[in-house]
Amino acid sequence: MSTTIKEGYVPGCIGRIVQLHANYYSVANGFGVAFEAKVARELAEFCQNYQSGRDGIWLVHRNGNIEGSVVIDGTHASTSGAHLRWFITTEAIRGQGLGTQLLAKAVEFVQVCSYRKTFLWTFSGLDAARHLYESHKFRLVHESPGNQWGSLVTEQRFERGEA
Repeated sequence: MSTTIKEGYVPGCIGRIVQLHANYYSVANGFGVAFEAKVARELAEFCQNYQSGRDGIWLVHRNGNIEGSVVIDGTHASTSGAHLRWFITTEAIRGQGLGTQLLAKAVEFVQVCSYRKTFLWTFSGLDAARHLYESHKFRLVHESPGNQWGSLVTEQRFERGEA
């Protein structure tokens, strides 16, 4: 089975990334249409406004299918930091180091761009992802109840770089 990580948009990736998130989080956290619509809307907007050299998107390709993703949105990097988003892998490739490789590519991009701070929003209970974030020098800086994903969770903000 051929597995590669490639940078850049490919036709169908918006739908596939939305599908990966909707499928995973509906089972794991009971998220529904509000979450799926938020991911679809914001990812489509990101892709429409994508600027090479400012933004990055990396996709895991395995046998012609997208099996993982990560994005760096540099739109507001100079004011509020680069935003790491849509980091996910399928069950089929978990445990093979591909999540670590995706995150490493995103962090390398941030360093090449000289972005002083990178942040991400997540929520408690995603222990494997948290371990990966912390292994790449992200630290938890904020935690509070919230429902931006359609259900009440303990939202967390992680940052890497300047405090």
